[in-house]
Amino acid sequence: MPSFTYDRVADALYIKLSDKKIKESIEIGEEIIVDYSEDSSVVGIEILNYSKRKIDLNELILMSDDEIVASLVSVSIK
Repeated sequence: MPSFTYDRVADALYIKLSDKKIKESIEIGEEIIVDYSEDSSVVGIEILNYSKRKIDLNELILMSDDEIVASLVSVSIK
């Protein structure tokens, strides 16, 4: 199950999906960064300006890693 960390000062939400070591980080959308492991699996997702987005965490926790990434690609700042 994913764990969530919110930084109020930075207005950033981090969704940790794995304890694997991060190999690379890629910005997949406007201020959404995905961290990947050596085997290309998703380690975590950082969402900047989180409070300005319409993201339902209740929906995210029910999704697979790939579904979370796909849903966040389409989210823009409102």
